[in-house]
Amino acid sequence: VAAADPRVLALAAQVTESREQDIPLLLLKLKGILNNASLGCEESKKIKQDIYDYDLTQYCMVVLRQDHFRLHGGWATAAQLAEILSHCCVGLEVKEDPEEFYKKFLPSAVDNLLFLGRRLQARFIRATKDEEKQDFLRWFQTVADAICWLFGGHIQLATCVLQNDHFLRLLITDDVETAIIMMSILHNILRVNSSVLLQVDEETLHSVLDELVYKLSATTNPAVGSAATKLLLLVAKFCKQLVKLLAARYKGLKELLSRQWTGKGFDRDLSQLLDLLSLEQSSGKGEMQRQHQAACIIQAMWRGFQTRKRLKKLPQAVTTLQRSFRTKREQELQHLQKKKEDEALKLQMQLQRQRAMRLFHERQLALLEIIHASQVNKYMEEMEGKSALTIQRFWRGYKARRNFHQQRQSLKEHKAAIIIQRAACKFLEKRRRRRALRPWKDPKGLTDEQRLALQQKVDDYIKLHPASQMSEERSKELHMQAQEKLAQFLLRSKLDERAAQRREMLLAQVNTDVELLMNAPGFAEITEKDLDVFMSRSVPVATKARQSHNTMLKYTHWPWWKKLGDEFVEDDVIADDAINAELRTLFIGGRK
Repeated sequence: VAAADPRVLALAAQVTESREQDIPLLLLKLKGILNNASLGCEESKKIKQDIYDYDLTQYCMVVLRQDHFRLHGGWATAAQLAEILSHCCVGLEVKEDPEEFYKKFLPSAVDNLLFLGRRLQARFIRATKDEEKQDFLRWFQTVADAICWLFGGHIQLATCVLQNDHFLRLLITDDVETAIIMMSILHNILRVNSSVLLQVDEETLHSVLDELVYKLSATTNPAVGSAATKLLLLVAKFCKQLVKLLAARYKGLKELLSRQWTGKGFDRDLSQLLDLLSLEQSSGKGEMQRQHQAACIIQAMWRGFQTRKRLKKLPQAVTTLQRSFRTKREQELQHLQKKKEDEALKLQMQLQRQRAMRLFHERQLALLEIIHASQVNKYMEEMEGKSALTIQRFWRGYKARRNFHQQRQSLKEHKAAIIIQRAACKFLEKRRRRRALRPWKDPKGLTDEQRLALQQKVDDYIKLHPASQMSEERSKELHMQAQEKLAQFLLRSKLDERAAQRREMLLAQVNTDVELLMNAPGFAEITEKDLDVFMSRSVPVATKARQSHNTMLKYTHWPWWKKLGDEFVEDDVIADDAINAELRTLFIGGRK
C-alpha cells in the first residue's frame, strides 16, 4: 500500500485540530493540491483517493450546508468548495465499499450542491446593488458548473439531478439570468444522457416540460425563449417518444411558437421544432381540439402559478419555524437561569439564617458567662418572659391581620353598598327637587243651576255644623302655643341637621381610616414615610400618646403580685386607669 500524500495528511491533521469557523479556509488548500497534479494521471487519482479516505470530501459537504454569511470568505468560499468537491469526486475510483460512494455519497453531494444553488439564487433575487448581484450570479454559475462537471464524470447522477426537488425549484423561477443557467444545466444533462427523461417518473417529466412551455408562453425575453426552444428541440430529437407527448399535452404549442417567437434570432431551431411538431399533428383541427389546446395552456400557466406561489411561501414558513424555535429555546434558558438563581438565593438565605442563629447562641453563652451564678435563674426567667411577650405580640399581630384580611371583602362590600345608597338618595332627592309643580287650572265654569245646588249644600252643612264661638284671649293663646311648637320644631330640625352632618363627617373619617389601614404595608416593608402617616403633628397629642404607650409598657412589666386582680382578664384588656387617655385620643392619619 502506497503512503498517503504528505500534503493531504498535513491538511487533514490541521482540519481535525482547528476550530469550526477556520475549516472552510483550510479546505480551500485542496484546490492547490489538485491543480499541481496532472489531470487523469495516476498521481491525481491517488490524491483524490487520499482526500476521500481522510474524509476531507465529507468536510466539504458539511460546510456547504452551513450558514456562509458568518463564515470567513462568505459565499465565495462556498462556491470554491463546491468546485473542489466536484473535482474530487470526478475520476475517483473507490475500491473499498464502492456502494457507499456511488449510492450514498454522490447523491448526497448532488443534493448539497443544489441546495447551495438555491440559497445563492434566493440571495441574488433579493440583492439590490448591481455589484452584489454580479457576485452572487458569478458564484451561482460556479456552482452550476460544478454540478455539470460532477454528473459529466458520473452519468448515473443525471437521473438523480432531475429527480431532486431542489433542481425543480431552481428551474421554476421568473429571474432571467438564473433561469438561463438552469436551462443550460438541463441541456448538459440531455447531452450526457439523452434518454434520461424516459428514466425519470412521469410527474418529474411533466413538471419539467410544463415549466419550459410556461417560459415560452409567459416571457418575451429572447434569451429565455431561445434556451427553452433549444431544450424542446433537443428533447424532440433525442427522445422520439416525447414528441407525441408534446403534441398531445400541449396542443397550442405550435401556434404559440410560430406567433410569438418567429423572427427573434433563433428561427433555425424554431423551424426544426415546428417541423417535428407538425409531423405529429393532424391536418384537421375542429373546435373541440382548439378548446382542448386552450385548456392545456391555461392549466400549464395555472400549475406554474400555483407552484411559484407555494415556493414563495416556503421561506416565510421556515423563518416562522426558526423564530418560534429560538423563542422557545430562549424561554427554556431563562427558566433554567431563574431556577438556578432561586436555588442559589435559597442556599444563601439558609446559610445566613444558620450564621445568625450561631451568633445569637454565642452571644447568649457570653452573657451567661458574665452574669453571676446566683442571678442566672433570674436572667433566664426574664429572657423567657421577653420571649413569651415577643411570641404573643407576633401571634396577636398575625391574628389581627388574618381577621382583617378575612373581613376586607365584607368591608369593601359594605362600603360599596353605602356609596350606592348615597348616590341613590342623592338621585332621588334631585328628582324630587326638579319635579315641577303642576300649573293651576281654573275650574270649569258653573251653570246657574249648579251654582244654586252647591250653595244649597253649603247652607245645609252650615246649619248642621254651626261654628263654635272663640274668645279673643283663647285665640291669642292658641297662636302663642303654635308659635312655640313651630320654634321647637325649627330648633329640633337644626339640631337634627347638625347631627346628620356630624354623622356624615364621622362616616367619611371612618372610611378614610379604613382605607389607610387596608393600604398600610406590612412590618417588613414599612418605611419612615409610612410611619409619618400614622403620627400626629400636634405636640400635646404626641406627648399624650407617648405617655399612654409608656404606661402600657410599665403595665406589662409589673410583677405578678401587682396583677393578682387581673387573673381572669383577657390579654388584650388593660385597666382603664392606665390607658383611659388612649380611648379618647385615638389618632389615625393625622386626626383625633
